[in-house]
Amino acid sequence: MLIRNISDTAMLAAVYRARETERPDALFRDPFAARLSGERGEQIAKSLAFSEKNAWSWFTRTYLFDQFITNCLKEGCDLVVNLAAGLDARPYRLSLPASLKWIEVDLPEITDYKEELLRDEHPSCALERVRLDLADVAGRRELFERLATTAQKALIISEGLVLYLTEEEVGSLATDLAAQQPFRYWLFDLCSPALLRMMQKKMGKSFEEADAPFKFAPAEGPEFFSKFGWTPVGVRSLFHAAGRLKRLPFPMNFFYHLQKSEDFQSKRPWGGACLLESKG
Repeated sequence: MLIRNISDTAMLAAVYRARETERPDALFRDPFAARLSGERGEQIAKSLAFSEKNAWSWFTRTYLFDQFITNCLKEGCDLVVNLAAGLDARPYRLSLPASLKWIEVDLPEITDYKEELLRDEHPSCALERVRLDLADVAGRRELFERLATTAQKALIISEGLVLYLTEEEVGSLATDLAAQQPFRYWLFDLCSPALLRMMQKKMGKSFEEADAPFKFAPAEGPEFFSKFGWTPVGVRSLFHAAGRLKRLPFPMNFFYHLQKSEDFQSKRPWGGACLLESKG
């Protein structure tokens, strides 16, 4: 199996960041992505026809996350906590304040792999890596409590994470994050039930065999999180953003002009980047 476990999905994401970086009109530059994805990453990508066909969504997600992160830092966030950080290289590739604290949390194996490949590189901010399985509820609560004492206003990132959790697990994580007063913002990607069914049909088998099935796609969309103390303050459709950025292939670029609203739609294939603010 090319995809052995959930950590291998990080290689898939890195492949698409590397491809975008190679374009003369790149939306962003990630000079570390090709090194991190490696040959296996390319093999994984080429084995997933649906993912290859919709590569635009990977480029666009990275771009939107970069924009949201930059804006949150402008608003005074002094701590970024990246949950399931995978092979993300933002502490190295983004222009960040040297005083910013950036915490990456992920499983030991993927963290060790990344640390080895980037051992000679220098992040632009104060970077700390934490080896932790986020399914360890007691462990993550202890971590969140510790980190909350080090910040006034924190941004939580969980790119490519909630899709693999159940509604109960996502609700538990949302509650744990909201319990920490300095955790002001939470940024993640979300898909609709219609998109979830499409992904399960087109490439779900490969992920199920790797014990990483697609699960989370609430019918309420971003409003699902309101009952856990979070308010949506920024919701961007990947499809509409890709259209504006001229990353949609034909004939998708034609349909982009026909869809006026980028609001969450449960019954249509919708994917987006969502920024929430804690009500506390």
